[in-house]
Amino acid sequence: MRLGMVGLGRMGGNMTQRLIQDGHEVVVFDPAAAAVDAARKHGATGASGLADLVAKLSAPRVVWIMVPSGKITDSTVSELLGLLSPGDILIDGGNSRYTDTIRHGQEAEAKKVQFLDAGTSGGVWGLQVGYCLMVGGPKPAFDRAEPIFKSLAPPDGYLYVGPAGAGHFVKMVHNGIEYGLLQAYGEGFEILEKSQYDLDLRAIAHLWNQGSVIRSWLCELAELAFGRDGHLQNIKGYVDDSGEGRWTVQQAIDENVPAPVLTLSLLARLSSRQPESFSAKVIAALRNEFGGHAVQREGGPAAGPGKA
Repeated sequence: MRLGMVGLGRMGGNMTQRLIQDGHEVVVFDPAAAAVDAARKHGATGASGLADLVAKLSAPRVVWIMVPSGKITDSTVSELLGLLSPGDILIDGGNSRYTDTIRHGQEAEAKKVQFLDAGTSGGVWGLQVGYCLMVGGPKPAFDRAEPIFKSLAPPDGYLYVGPAGAGHFVKMVHNGIEYGLLQAYGEGFEILEKSQYDLDLRAIAHLWNQGSVIRSWLCELAELAFGRDGHLQNIKGYVDDSGEGRWTVQQAIDENVPAPVLTLSLLARLSSRQPESFSAKVIAALRNEFGGHAVQREGGPAAGPGKA
């Protein structure tokens, strides 16, 4: 199948390679000329812009976009809908918020373009092992584009989950769960690291993957990370987020679903970004005031009761 790929970052570039390796013809565009040149070396056809990309595809066209969620996705979808023809398929494989995707689906329907949302998981390992794809949108469009999903995914690695927005909704919750899993591993390994024992964290991660209840791909990745840096001394404990965890927590609130683990894992990420917590200062000061508990002072010894 011949298709277009817009966005050649860590995901889009590797997806392009995987598609080409499986016999697809891919026309690519990215604002970074170097990314287009790199894709050309793997057999892709380069385009100078979205209009050029669409012109190099024959109707009915299929265009897949892998760009950051929010304004960039909005503008890319809008421009492509002005270039595509009725019957063409537009696929958003990024991490768009599902409510935005529903809107994009409605805008596409008004242009008689079929819009699919493909929640994509696999990270930088997807080129090697394949991508897990959660696809929403019109079922006929899914059926037409299925050869693409088969090439990108491992066996049983893609699923049609429902109408427009359903794919990104399922991916949103997937990422919310990921937050909780990562937090659990992080806390567990910190307890090991700070214990009285001189523990080999890489060896323990490897051990846990040999039939234990908590074996997982994340635990395999922990083994790799500890193999490179046994005590993670070269990594700053600053954890970013790309939005899906926040959206999942908000959805839980909207649906009256108690989700304490996912919520606390999100808040832990926010805490990781504070070089020093003002709320912790307030708590220390209050403990000093009501209980005479000593406080640690900036640049000096601990202070006694009422001397915070």
